[in-house]
Amino acid sequence: MSLTEASDAAPLTEIEIVQNPALCTFVLWRFGLGFQSEDGHPALLPLAFLVLPLVLHRPTLEMINSTRKTSGLALFASKLGEQRELLFAVHERALALRHLTLQSIGMGVANQLLTLDYEAATLRANTLEPDAPKPRLPERIRSFSSAGDKIGYWFSKVTLNQVASTLAVGF
Repeated sequence: MSLTEASDAAPLTEIEIVQNPALCTFVLWRFGLGFQSEDGHPALLPLAFLVLPLVLHRPTLEMINSTRKTSGLALFASKLGEQRELLFAVHERALALRHLTLQSIGMGVANQLLTLDYEAATLRANTLEPDAPKPRLPERIRSFSSAGDKIGYWFSKVTLNQVASTLAVGF
């Protein structure tokens, strides 16, 4: 595509902007950092498939951001459960966003933000180099960063089966 064609192309839709693999890679990286924050253990790979369905859905993102990190998954799920259709939709969104999640994991691995252990089926968020500058986030994506971190922290406190049961999803 030439520069002229690119400038004549239709502007990106809000969905195309949000469902951007680079943004989603960043969210998964933040999820991994949140998961590893207490004991350093990487997240089980299936948990990564729940992050984008939670964060890329505006009402759910707002509930995540209105829940304190220390409140935990159970309180977040009870808020989500007040509107049962939101809770039950997580599984369907996870299925719909599988490809984007895989694409984002692949991008994270290729850019050394994430490490995938195939044998253990875990996903580790790599730390930045000590002298690397901390990324400066635009205001519009700070909520995604915070949400990814909270979800990682919440998931680290419970088992895979408890996550599945609490969020009414199947793996």
